[in-house]
Amino acid sequence: MRTTLPTDLPGDERGTLLNYLEAQRASVVRAALGLTEEQAAARPTASDLSVSGLIKHLAEAETNWLRMAQQRPSETRRDASNWHESFKLVGDETVPQMIAQWENATKELTEFVRGVPSLDDTFPLPDRPWFPKGAGVSIRWMLLHLIHETAQHAGHADIIRESLDGKTSYDLIGREQAAEAAAGERKPSA
Repeated sequence: MRTTLPTDLPGDERGTLLNYLEAQRASVVRAALGLTEEQAAARPTASDLSVSGLIKHLAEAETNWLRMAQQRPSETRRDASNWHESFKLVGDETVPQMIAQWENATKELTEFVRGVPSLDDTFPLPDRPWFPKGAGVSIRWMLLHLIHETAQHAGHADIIRESLDGKTSYDLIGREQAAEAAAGERKPSA
């Protein structure tokens, strides 16, 4: 997981935006580090949000924005009858499954963004009450929106995690780095 942002390459706006988005994604996923399914589903604050629910929501949101940009229908259909399921795991869904789903969406979104001719390219927004009628947005706007939304939920995930067991994002970064260092020491040399 990314804990720091690489420095900018001059003129690489796409890379910079994608790096910022990846750093925020990693923050949310890191909040689940070492949690059981039950802990990840817990709602220890006044909010109904959970770490696992945030991961699912962001995986779905990123996929939905990608499909809008591709002008294709999304695989997940949400309406008033099932909107609440976008913020909690249902049935046999697990945190690793949701993280894998999000990673797939991430890979596809990155390939799509890298392949569009310009970040100024636009796509129409669907007819929804929260979007202006007939509006469209640029690929750049979509990336900035995803950074904003993911960062907002990363903050939520931090608060939830700290409420669960007192672990802050700094504690989790240290734990993650120690695990990566230990894994590197165990690798056989070539």
